[in-house]
Amino acid sequence: MGILNVTPDSFSDGGRLTDPNTALRYAEEMVRDGAQIIDVGGESTRPGAAPVSVDEELERTIPVIRLIAKHLRVVLSIDTMKAQVAQRAIEEGASLVNDVSALRHDPRMAEVVAKARASVILMHMRGRPQTMQRAPRYRDVVAEVKRFLEQAIQRAIASGIAASRILIDPGLGFGKTVQHNLTLLRHVEALKSLGCPVVIGPSRKSFIGQTLGLPVEERVEGTLACVAYAMAHHAAIVRVHDVKPAVRFITMWRTIADSTRRQYRSRRHRAAGTARIVA
Repeated sequence: MGILNVTPDSFSDGGRLTDPNTALRYAEEMVRDGAQIIDVGGESTRPGAAPVSVDEELERTIPVIRLIAKHLRVVLSIDTMKAQVAQRAIEEGASLVNDVSALRHDPRMAEVVAKARASVILMHMRGRPQTMQRAPRYRDVVAEVKRFLEQAIQRAIASGIAASRILIDPGLGFGKTVQHNLTLLRHVEALKSLGCPVVIGPSRKSFIGQTLGLPVEERVEGTLACVAYAMAHHAAIVRVHDVKPAVRFITMWRTIADSTRRQYRSRRHRAAGTARIVA
């Protein structure tokens, strides 16, 4: 999943893609580089970010989604907490709603997703973007995030959203300390039992910067390390800014893994043949 923020204030790429044609060219580049999903966001959810109005978010996102849907064959996601924005984006070609509030911010969001038979990402966030990083505390971050997501799944299904269209995200960086984020990554496999595809979004985040002592623009390698660990522990989708290196990394990682599986199957086949001969 390639990140396309059409905001003036996102923590990593704010202000770069506010023009729809520039955003389209960037989306084209991400698709050429191998992105299978483009996630368009019109409201920054970085720590302390100020909320924007529905009208402003619509003005930022809808022209971009319309252009991408017209020119590219790619799954389109709208990163929003607002039902009206999600509905308009779906009408223009989006099929996935990435809601960092897990359907809690806008009471109409679940209805919009269900009626459109769209897919939805339910993410864990402690508090709101404006307050989430104020001394976040958990007794057991993995257990609490898992319980939150389980309840979010139940609410979504009760609202008419098909279980097969629900994805979950532990919300790295959303109301977590560095250690919370590292612990969630280390135990990401624990979310598999919830039965939904897991989305991991570590890209360029501050816990990587604090761990490595690096600014935002130098966090690619740290991001790829997170991608590696997440994929090795059953993450289905990784959400990144740097699509080209991520796709190259994933392609090589999968090639090695597939080669290992083929060798294992070949050894089993030879062993079975030998067993038949001996018998």
